[in-house]
Amino acid sequence: MKDIKSLCVYCGSSGNVDDSFRNAASTMGKTMADAGVQLVYGGGHVGLMGLIADAVMDNGGEAIGIIPEHISSKEVQHKGLTELHVVDTMHTRKQMMVDKSDAFLILPGGIGTLDELCEIMTWRQLGIHDKPIIIANINGYWTPFLDMINHIIKAGFMRDGDEKLMIVVESLDEVMPALKEAPDQKFDPSSKWI
Repeated sequence: MKDIKSLCVYCGSSGNVDDSFRNAASTMGKTMADAGVQLVYGGGHVGLMGLIADAVMDNGGEAIGIIPEHISSKEVQHKGLTELHVVDTMHTRKQMMVDKSDAFLILPGGIGTLDELCEIMTWRQLGIHDKPIIIANINGYWTPFLDMINHIIKAGFMRDGDEKLMIVVESLDEVMPALKEAPDQKFDPSSKWI
């Protein structure tokens, strides 16, 4: 596995959530800073997004935020980051996040996080990237999604084995080891329809 120097974290911008999710974001930010892994994220200062960025910065780490102009005021762009990029569209934001990251971590979040998770899985399935995708299933948050993926596979819309597009961990202690142990597995897009 290649050395992970930057980790894109997809997570919620809502702060009105269970403390376990808030604590997970703060803990993960400290863990990343302590490991010298740079945070790449959506650039907001609210919700889990703000908590993880604050924890990274408060513990001497680096954080790169990428936020579109039209939501920079709604998500209250973070002013204390290593870098903040204000971009023109969501598409530009998502592409830049992928380009600047060596791997992806999905924490609990809303429909935006779900969108990012599905897109990054699709891109991996199509061979657009081969970077590890880790889902942190904190308190079983992502279990319904994982059940849906299994349903899609059973129905024949994804291949057996496509569940390996992502690595699922049940605790934050498993994230960094999972990144180190993630296989350099390439998915052949030509086999998607076989």
